[in-house]
Amino acid sequence: MKRVVVLGATGSIGRSTLEVVSRFPDTFKVVGLSARRNVELLAEQAKKFRPEAVAVTEEGALDKLRNLLKDSGIKVLFKEEGLSSLAGELEADIVVNALVGSVGLRPTLAAIEAGRDVALANKETLVMAGELVMRRARERGTRILPVDSEHSAIWQCLRAGRGEEVRRLVLTASGGPFWGKEGLERATPEEVLAHPVWRMGRKVTVDSATMMNKGFEVIEAHWLFDVPVDRIEVVVHPQSVVHSLVEFRDGALIAQLGWPDMRLPIQYALTYPERLPGTWKYLDLVEVGSLRFYRPDTSKFRCLALGYEAAREGGTAPAVLNAADEVAVEAFLEGRISLEEIAKINEATLAQHRNICDPSLEDILEADGWARTAARELIGR
Repeated sequence: MKRVVVLGATGSIGRSTLEVVSRFPDTFKVVGLSARRNVELLAEQAKKFRPEAVAVTEEGALDKLRNLLKDSGIKVLFKEEGLSSLAGELEADIVVNALVGSVGLRPTLAAIEAGRDVALANKETLVMAGELVMRRARERGTRILPVDSEHSAIWQCLRAGRGEEVRRLVLTASGGPFWGKEGLERATPEEVLAHPVWRMGRKVTVDSATMMNKGFEVIEAHWLFDVPVDRIEVVVHPQSVVHSLVEFRDGALIAQLGWPDMRLPIQYALTYPERLPGTWKYLDLVEVGSLRFYRPDTSKFRCLALGYEAAREGGTAPAVLNAADEVAVEAFLEGRISLEEIAKINEATLAQHRNICDPSLEDILEADGWARTAARELIGR
């Protein structure tokens, strides 16, 4: 039995992870679960999977969860310390980090220090501290297993050759709900959250519309696969059938295809290096018919260009960009700024930052806090 901790269990990735786990009851055992504030669903999941411990992070949720799980024998933890305890103190084989935001960084490091493999869906871990995290994982002999569909695709494609044979990585992007359309400056949160293909959390759906998520994925791919930033390209593929590609130096271009369903990359990360049978719709190429690809317009999708800029600059710049984006997206969802202004806030915050090369964890967290304050001040003006 592979013992699994799922951080962010009530979100879309977390729910899909538990769906995969439930289909292989002789293979997986859930030992830890966490949520931000959805205590009702977390309690239901805990009663079904009977983990050793659960955690919530939002104030006011702890007492309610304790009441829902009283007499269950399940330990209830709280705040970021609780997340790190789940990741690093429980006897687990793999930690699925499906948290949203910078809160995911410390639990990833806790899992690595404890020698756990990490199935990583939390972009912010590698965006903020990719060099530090990957170095520590190598030192501890743990594996960072990508869960994002694009990085999982690259990971699978890389099995076709050696690292030194890679010419470039090609990340595909859906383009979000506004690809080929005008009117980003007038887009409402409701329109932005209506993604045409994927069903994701609110933050990543907004980032998809601005293509900030793809900028972050460039940074992630750089650290995950040790490929220079300038050899990582992005193409827009609205059908989201080709999840990403790897080109080798002989010209062979290897792609991973499948219907847009996050259960496939989740299952691959959980079962690697084995492949267990899928239980979803298999891809029918005749049904797809044709595949379309476009070059992204970085003048229109400025956040993608910012992702490349931060990746090339390195140091604390990616952490600053990530923090500014979290603040700006929240302001957009609250109706305080327009969709277009997200890129302006991100760019202005990054421009004010004095970068620190080869940062420590403390430097990264300090830069994160500084960027949030700076972004809020810009929004307030």
